[in-house]
Amino acid sequence: VGVATRLGIAVMPWAVHTFALTVALALPARCSGAGRAVQPMQASRYRAASSRPAMTLNKNVEQTKDTSREKIMTFVYDDVGAERKPVRAGTGNGMSGQDIPSDDYDIIVIGSGVGGLACGALSAKYGDRVLVVESHVKAGGSAHTFERQHNGGTYSFEVGPSIFEGLHEPSINPLRMIIDILGEDLPSKTYNGIGYFTPEGFWRFPVGSKSAFEQTLLEQCGEDGPLAIEQWNALRERLRTLSGSTMAVSLLNLRQDPGFLATTAGSLPYVATHPDIFGDLDMLFDSLHKVVDEYVTVPFLRNFIDTMCIFCGFPAKGAMTAHMLYILERFFDEKAAFTVPIGGTCNIANALVRGLEKHGGTLQLNAHVEKVLVEGGRCAGIRLRNGREIRATKAVVSNLTPFDTAKLLRQTPEEKAAAPLPTAVEEYVSQFSKLPRHGAIMHLFVAIDATDLDLSHLGGDCAHLVVQDWGRSLQDSQNLCSFFIPSIRDPSVCPEGKHVIHVYSSGGEPYEPWEGLEDGSPEYEKYKAERAEVLWRAVERAIPDVRDRAEFSIIGSPLAHEAFLRRDRGTYGMAWAAGTAAPYAGLLKFALPFPFPDMKTPLDGLLRCGDSCFPGIGTPSAAASGAIAASTIQPVGKHMELLKEASQVHPMYKFLDPGLLGKAYQVVTGPLTPSPELRGTSAMAAPASSGSAQPAEKASEQSSS
Repeated sequence: VGVATRLGIAVMPWAVHTFALTVALALPARCSGAGRAVQPMQASRYRAASSRPAMTLNKNVEQTKDTSREKIMTFVYDDVGAERKPVRAGTGNGMSGQDIPSDDYDIIVIGSGVGGLACGALSAKYGDRVLVVESHVKAGGSAHTFERQHNGGTYSFEVGPSIFEGLHEPSINPLRMIIDILGEDLPSKTYNGIGYFTPEGFWRFPVGSKSAFEQTLLEQCGEDGPLAIEQWNALRERLRTLSGSTMAVSLLNLRQDPGFLATTAGSLPYVATHPDIFGDLDMLFDSLHKVVDEYVTVPFLRNFIDTMCIFCGFPAKGAMTAHMLYILERFFDEKAAFTVPIGGTCNIANALVRGLEKHGGTLQLNAHVEKVLVEGGRCAGIRLRNGREIRATKAVVSNLTPFDTAKLLRQTPEEKAAAPLPTAVEEYVSQFSKLPRHGAIMHLFVAIDATDLDLSHLGGDCAHLVVQDWGRSLQDSQNLCSFFIPSIRDPSVCPEGKHVIHVYSSGGEPYEPWEGLEDGSPEYEKYKAERAEVLWRAVERAIPDVRDRAEFSIIGSPLAHEAFLRRDRGTYGMAWAAGTAAPYAGLLKFALPFPFPDMKTPLDGLLRCGDSCFPGIGTPSAAASGAIAASTIQPVGKHMELLKEASQVHPMYKFLDPGLLGKAYQVVTGPLTPSPELRGTSAMAAPASSGSAQPAEKASEQSSS
C-alpha cells in the first residue's frame, strides 16, 4: 500500500563507523563474484517450456496449479536469444526521436516510469542536461491511464497502482516530497479506508485512527479481540524504534557512495537516544514473518498483515520487515488518508514531467531504446530504434526491469567478435536475465451505469481487496485480487451517472499459457474470459448486478500488460524473498541480508532505478529509487543543498536537513563524491570537489557570466 518504506539503512553509519562499510557502500557491485550463481535447474526452466506441448513440465506453471498459504511463488526464465515482441496498436512504434534537440546530454534516463521521471526531474533540478526517453506514447509507466469513448462519453481507466497514501498534502511519502521539491502540486481527493471482502464477509481497514482499528479487531476477532489488540500493540512496540526512524531520516537522504555519511547525519540524535536500533538492523531486511511469528497468533491479524505486505509481491513470509514500518508509523496518524489524484494516476506522472521540463529537461515519447552503447569499457549512451545514437557524458540510468535492462546489453555474435563486453558485464547480463520474478497480472476494466446504485455500504472507499480462500497463496492470481472505483471520489473520470472500475489480480499469473496465443483469436478470447472470471466475481461481492450494469468491459491479459506497460512477460517485478542477499547486492551483503541488486552496475556509467531496486515495489518506493540514483550522480555538496532547500518547503520536512553534523562529514566525504565513473567523460581525470561537478563547457559558461 504505497510501500514507501522509510527504511532505517541510513542509521548504519552510526552503528558501524568503519572504513569497511564505507567501502562496501561506495563500491557495491564492482567486485567480481558479487552475484550469487543461478542454479542449473533455474536456468533450464524456460528452455523446458519453449513449446506449448511441453508446458506441463514447466515449474513456473506447475507451482500455480495447487497453491497453499505457505507457498512462496517465483518465476524464472532464461531469456538468451529472446525475440522482440510485436508492437501493439496504441503503444507506439518506438520510431520517434528524430527531433531530440541534442546528440549528447549529461544524463539519459531510459523509461518514464515514476522512478525514471523522479530521477530525470531531480537531475534537471540539480542542473544537469537531462533526456528521458520512453518507448510508449504515454509517460508514467504503470502510473498512466487510458481513455475509451462510449456513447459520446469519455471513460478513464487506471492501468497500474491505485492505492496511495499521503499524496494529497506534504507527508513522509517520498513521492509527495519529490513533487513538493520540484514545486509542483497534485490536486487530490481522499478516503479513509480499504474494504475487505473475505470468506468471513465484509469489513474495513480504517486509517488515521488507532482506536478505530482496535475496534475493528474487536468486531472481527470475536473472543480473540482483546488478544488481537494486545498482540498488535506488542508487534508495534517491538518495531517502534525502527518505525520511529522514518521521521529521523528519509529515503531522499540516501546516496550510494561515502557521501551518505554526510547526508544522513541528521539521524544521529535519534540514534544516540535509541541505541537499541543497532541490534535491529539485520531485522530491517529480514523476512517479516519471523518477527510476526513471535508476536502474533490470532488468524485474523496474521491475515491482515499478509495482505498489507502483498503489495510488495510477497506475504509476510518473503517481505522485508521494512515494508511494514511505514504502515506502523504512518497509517495510524490522524492525518493519514488514501489519495485519489483528480483526473487519474496519470497526473502523478504529469507533475513529474512538469518538474522535469521546468528545469530544462527533455522527455521524448515513442522512442524505443534498442541498445546501450559501450565504448572503452564504459556506458557511453544509447541507440534508438530509428538508428539515432545519443551520448551521455555522466551516466545512463535504466528505469526498466532487470530483465529488460539485460536485453539492452546483449550482443550479437558480430558485435561480440568486434568489441566484446567486459567479462564482468557479460556475467551480469546472464545472471540478470535469470533473476526470479513475480508472475504477470490480469486486468478487467468495466464501465457501468450507476443509476439507482447504492454504494453506501462501501463507506466512501475506492479501494477494495477480495480474498477467495485464506488457505491458498495470496500470490495466486485466482485467489487474491483488488478493485478500484476512483469515480466514487473523482467523478471527472467518467460521465455523470456512471462509474469506472479497474479490477486486477495479484502478480502470480503464469505467462507460459499465453505464449503462442494470437491476439484476437477465438482461443485467446476464450482463455481471457476464463482467467478473468474471478475478477468479475470479485466485483460482484460489492455490486451483485455489475454484469447487467456494464456499459462495456475490457480484459487485459499478461500479453497486454507486457505491451502496454513495457514489462517483460507482464511481470509484477523482481521477486527476491527477504532473508538472504540478492545477487549483485554488493559488499553490503556481508553485513546484512540486502534483498536487492545494486543500483550501480559492473558497467561504468550505467545505473538503475525503479521497483527492482532498493527500496522495492510500489510507486513511492520507485520514486525514492529515482531520487537516490539522481543524488548518487551528484557531488555530495549539491545533494546537501537540495536537502536543505527541501527542509524549508514545509515544516514536516525539517528533518531532511543534515545540519552541522552533515557539514562536518561533507568536508571528509566531498572529494570522494560522486564515484569516479560518474564524474563525466570530460572530468574523469579531474578530482571532484565537495560542491558542484559540472561539464567543462557549462562550468566555463557560468564562470564567464
